[in-house]
Amino acid sequence: MPDMSKPFSLLGHPWRWYWLALAVIVLDIVTKVWAVERFMYGPELQIIPGVLQFTYAENYGAAFSFLADAGGWQRWFFGAVALGFSVMVIVWLWRLPAGKRWEPIALALILGGAIGNLWDRIMLGYVRDFISVYYGSWHFPVFNVADMAISVGAAMLVIELLFFAEPKDAEKSAEV
Repeated sequence: MPDMSKPFSLLGHPWRWYWLALAVIVLDIVTKVWAVERFMYGPELQIIPGVLQFTYAENYGAAFSFLADAGGWQRWFFGAVALGFSVMVIVWLWRLPAGKRWEPIALALILGGAIGNLWDRIMLGYVRDFISVYYGSWHFPVFNVADMAISVGAAMLVIELLFFAEPKDAEKSAEV
């Protein structure tokens, strides 16, 4: 929990993690605007031929277009889920000890990605995707910067849990 006895600082804990989340949101929105302008009506751009290209896609569902053809209610459902989750992450970041680094970075990436996609969902009714990874006839679902931030943040949390979790939590439960 932040120390309220010290002077307020927009760069101090936990604000620095919110700034990281904001950077992810801005990067996500800027790259989506660029992708719309460049690829919505134009050809794809091969980055690594046969593996990676920039294109344009609209995702009306969740991950991997889950429920994309559900009739429109999913826009508000996924928006509400993202909003609730974002509030939870904001509180989680606020309560973390100032000395933590790995966990708040992971949470800030997840928060920025969630809000970046939430922005699209609320403003447009769908999420703009533009990064396509494929090999031969196999295609991974098209994704965006927000999706990458969420994935990297989630992987960091799993790594934290598996390899860096504090053992005193297990000791406390054994004592009870």
